[in-house]
Amino acid sequence: MTVRIQREDFDVGAEIVRLTRGRTGIGAVATFTGICRDDGIVAMTLEHYPGMAETEIARHVEEARTRWPLLGVAVIHRHGRLTPGENIVLVVTASSHREAAFAAAEFLMDYLKTRAPFWKKEERAGSAGWVEARQIDAAAAERWTEGGGGREAAE
Repeated sequence: MTVRIQREDFDVGAEIVRLTRGRTGIGAVATFTGICRDDGIVAMTLEHYPGMAETEIARHVEEARTRWPLLGVAVIHRHGRLTPGENIVLVVTASSHREAAFAAAEFLMDYLKTRAPFWKKEERAGSAGWVEARQIDAAAAERWTEGGGGREAAE
C-alpha cells in the first residue's frame, strides 16, 4: 500500500509499474487520475494537514482492502497551487480480477472527495474563494454505506 501527499507531479505509468512489478497474481489494474479542469479557473490551491490527511486516506485504503480482494493500492494526492491540465490525484488498485479493482478505485475516489481533509481554493479572473463540499459527492460516497458496493458485489 502506498499513500503519498506531495507537491510534485506523479507519473501514472511509473506508479503502475511500481505496484505490479514482479507480482504475477495481479490480473487487473484500475486507475483514476484527477486532472485540474479548465472550466474558468486560473488555478486551484489544495491545502491539507500533514499527517492527518495521510492517516485518513490510509484508513480508507484499509477499508477498501477489507471489502475487496486487493493485491495492491496506491493513492497519491498533490497539494499546492495547480493550474488547468495538471494532475491532482491518482488512485491505482490491483486485484486478480477487474471487478474488485474497478469497485475499489471508485470507492476510494468517492471517499477522497468527501472525507479526505483537503481544502480547495479556486482562483478565477479577478476573484478567489474556498470551495464548499458538494452534495453530489456526498451522495456518491453514501452509496457505499448502503450495501451497494461491498465485497459480495465484487466477487
